[in-house]
Amino acid sequence: MKIIQYLNEYIEKIILIILLSGMSLIIGVQVFMRYVMKSSLSWSEEIARYMFIWMVYIGISYGVKMKKHIKIDAAVKIFPNKIRKYLYIVSDLIFLVFTIIIILQSEKVAMLILKLGQISPGTGISMGYIYQAVPIGFALVGIRLIQSIVCKVKEIR
Repeated sequence: MKIIQYLNEYIEKIILIILLSGMSLIIGVQVFMRYVMKSSLSWSEEIARYMFIWMVYIGISYGVKMKKHIKIDAAVKIFPNKIRKYLYIVSDLIFLVFTIIIILQSEKVAMLILKLGQISPGTGISMGYIYQAVPIGFALVGIRLIQSIVCKVKEIR
């Protein structure tokens, strides 16, 4: 149970720190190789780009967890406090529906790319693994939205 609680609390942070550190290290090595050693690494920019893509989608989940996404507060604030609580739940439910659609559609695309065998030119990595960032990131978003909805429903009760 402690492992699950730890992962619930820190999974996005851990992944983001690893990706950002790795990306920074790879870019630093590439700069050193290019300007000091006068030789370029063929794979470094591609790997850094793929790490950044994964960071974006994991970051969406982290933003949902921290409640830092842009909201239309002005529209909600015109309603009384009693109704606002329900509007926040409705907005999370709408976001959850959107998330489920994104997961289903992006998984189809990722599986198709895996099936077709498209690989990246510099590294030979299957592009399907890169495209998996979308459904995995949004699956984490879905989990965080469900947690948010449950907390808001408990607050109302």
